[in-house]
Amino acid sequence: MENRRQEQRLNQDGQNRTIDYLRISVTDRCNLRCRYCMPYDLELKPHDAILRSEEILRTVRAAADFGVRHLKVTGGEPLVRRGCTDLVHRLKETGGIETVTLTTNGVLLPTFLEELKGAGVDGINISLDTLDRDAYTNITGFDRLGDVLKAIDLSVASGIRTKINVTVTQQTPPRDIVRLVELAKDRPLDVRFIELMPIGFGADLCSLDNELIRARIRLKYPGLAPAGRSAKRRGYGPAQYWIIPGFQGQIGFISAIHEPFCAQCNRLRLTSSGFLKYCLCYEDGIDLRQILRCGLPEQEERRALFGSFVQAARKKPERHSFSEQERITEKTPMSGIGG
Repeated sequence: MENRRQEQRLNQDGQNRTIDYLRISVTDRCNLRCRYCMPYDLELKPHDAILRSEEILRTVRAAADFGVRHLKVTGGEPLVRRGCTDLVHRLKETGGIETVTLTTNGVLLPTFLEELKGAGVDGINISLDTLDRDAYTNITGFDRLGDVLKAIDLSVASGIRTKINVTVTQQTPPRDIVRLVELAKDRPLDVRFIELMPIGFGADLCSLDNELIRARIRLKYPGLAPAGRSAKRRGYGPAQYWIIPGFQGQIGFISAIHEPFCAQCNRLRLTSSGFLKYCLCYEDGIDLRQILRCGLPEQEERRALFGSFVQAARKKPERHSFSEQERITEKTPMSGIGG
């Protein structure tokens, strides 16, 4: 019991938030060119600058010592990284880690789904902003909507918890919102609407308030209502879930801009090059790659990494400043951070 109390103290930040969630970007590369993330070929980090699998695993062991229990594997597109499914398997085997989930654009998912299931992945989030083929091609730069729809059905059929991540801007046609919601009607999956954060290329686009999205949904489904506190927990992130009578799945809203959830923020972010970020809004963080590659003995390295997580929690800011553009210091595109 005393060890448990000590753990709770170690992974609390200055606002008494428990930091138990780590987003891990495994690559800055992607096979799509989404207009708000990587609209054209960017200068990529050299392969030697990207953390190796063993370095990620050593970092996660120290993170688990600190109190991290939930991991999200992201990119770029994580499945373009060779050995991604094996890395998921090894992350799942790490002592102290309870869940490992993955966010993907879905294009390669049919190829790797069985491997991910065998690796024990706890959930898959698939990014999809429209069901219109021409609009999809315009947003992503490629005509791959059919592959993504196939990936969604295969993921649901596999029994893996599946969620659809939708990034909506003011240019999104209202009909797309309702059609995407209806993916959850006859499938046991959740559709989540994510307000676009004004960093990188997203700073040039206008995010749509999730309250307006709910209003549009209610025009067809007036029974839309909050799931309530008694509802089964559907993840370890900031989404607020709503239900529509008769739907198998639920509708989630991640409203970083118009309904900030900073008071409940439980996460840190590890970029593909080993930079531990406190908050998506700011450029501040700790270079863990320097620790990982300076030749420290194993236990000394683990203590140094552990100390970095403690330091990161202490330096985590109280809130973001997305509503004040001049205070946003993070200029790196999302593909270089890990969405």
